[in-house]
This record gives sequence, structure tokens and C-alpha cells, in this order.
Amino acid sequence: MANSPEDKDIGLDHSPSEPPPVALNGDIETQQKREQVNQKQSVYAGLGWLDRLLVIWILLAIIVGILLGNFVHGIGPALQKGKFVDVSVPIGLAGGDEEYCAILVAVNSILQMILYAPLAILFVNVISGGGASQVSYSTVARSVGVFLGIPLGAAIATRFILRAINAIWYEQKFLKWIAPWSLLGLLYTILVLFASQGKQVIHQIVSVVRVAAPLVVYFIIIFFLTLLVTKRLGFGYKLAATQSFTAASNNFELAIAVAVATFGANSDEALATTVGPLIEVPVLISLVYVVRWIAGRWNWRD
Repeated sequence: MANSPEDKDIGLDHSPSEPPPVALNGDIETQQKREQVNQKQSVYAGLGWLDRLLVIWILLAIIVGILLGNFVHGIGPALQKGKFVDVSVPIGLAGGDEEYCAILVAVNSILQMILYAPLAILFVNVISGGGASQVSYSTVARSVGVFLGIPLGAAIATRFILRAINAIWYEQKFLKWIAPWSLLGLLYTILVLFASQGKQVIHQIVSVVRVAAPLVVYFIIIFFLTLLVTKRLGFGYKLAATQSFTAASNNFELAIAVAVATFGANSDEALATTVGPLIEVPVLISLVYVVRWIAGRWNWRD
């Protein structure tokens, strides 16, 4: 039945060509906030029990390592028979871009294998004058090759070979199976480090504090400076968080391996490098919560 003129006047006639009503600004902001909350909840829900309680496991690994180093004779050399490579855990906890992280880690590893030994010679032998702390290029290069080159080569070979055999199985099964072992490797590495230097950390606490103070300042300045620069350059949150954590973090495990091989496990140089992860881990984990708060405050999305 045709609509009467009165029906048209009171708005009962709706043409199919008319656009749907536009949402108000308040409705849009409410919807965006709900999407952000749901995204944060989904990221946290996707973490395993090992990831969710990572801070606790790291602190326990540090405490147990120091206790073993002080009360169990010879535990450090025994644990050093097996080594693992560190992983960039804060990036995953902060919701960073894992693919971009993998690219940065690969490029960083290649640069370290090329430049680490020459820079060690420059800073220790040339700038610092060397003296009793002279380092050998071959010793440093060999330590870098064994500790960094072999794991990197094994990871690249594993990725290409397994993806060539069955890419779907590699992405859906193998990566999920191997991921917890990376975190366990991080915890084992921390345990080894502090078991090896536990006595030094306790008996030279003043030296530990003197090394730790500038490191805390360094981590905070580099992290927020990188975060600000990436924000100004128009990076999305994931890329900016990944870049900031990568810039602020350091491969202290490699430094420890070089220091132990060059100066000995009981040297002051080895103690100084051990302080690095003691400070880096809690500071970067704390920055995870800070950067996620900043992202919500700035409404920063990709």
C-alpha cells in the first residue's frame, strides 16, 4: 500500500538509497576504547603460564643462581657446559611486532659478528690503553663465533629446511613447540650467569652498584629517546615498541662469554658484565608496563 503524504511528513517513509545514520563522536570513542581493551585482553590471554609469570621466574633464577654460586662449590663451571642464547622477551610481552623483531635481531647478530672484535680492540687496547687488560683479536672473534654464530646459523638452517619440508607444520606446530624452550633457555642462561658470579656479586656489592647505576640511566634514556623519535616519525605502536626495546637492550651474555674467555671467570671484567642482565631484565620488564600505559594514554595504535 502506498504511503500517504502524512506518513512521509512524519518520517515513516525510508528510502533504501538513504545512508545509515552516522554514529556520534562519543559512540566512536567508546567503541575504540572497547577495541583497545579487547585487544589487550586477547594479547594477555594468548600468553602461556611461563610468559605471564616471567618476572617471577627471572627473579627466582637470579636468586637461585646467586645462592648456588655462594653455597655449592664448583656449580658455575658445571652449569657452563651447556649454554643457550637469550631472546627478546619484553617485545613479546609489550605486544610488539615479532617479525620486525626477528629482522632486527638477525641484522644485529650479523653486525656483532663483524664488528664486535674490532670494537673490542678499539675500546680496550687503543682507547683504554690496554696494559694488563690487553685483549686478543682471535680470542674475541672465536668467542663471538661460537656463542653467536653457531646458534644463528642453526636457527637459519632450521627455518629454511623445515619450511621447505612442511611450511604449515613449521608455522602451526614446530614454532609453538619450540617457543617455551626459548624462555627456558633464557632462565637457564640467567641461572648460569649468577651461579658463576654469585660470590663476586655478594662480596663486591659496592662495585656492583657502581656499575648498575649508569646502566639504569642508559636503559631509560635510550628507550624513551627511541620511543619519542619513532613516534615523531609516524611509527605504529608495534614497530615503535619493538625498535625501542631493541635499542635499549644489550647482548650481555655475549659480553660475559668474551670477558670470561679473555680475562677469566673470576676477573673484575667478568663481574662487570654479569651486572648487565641483573639490571637489564627487571628494567626492561618494568618498561613493558610503562609503554603499554603510554600507548593507552596516547591512543597509539598501528
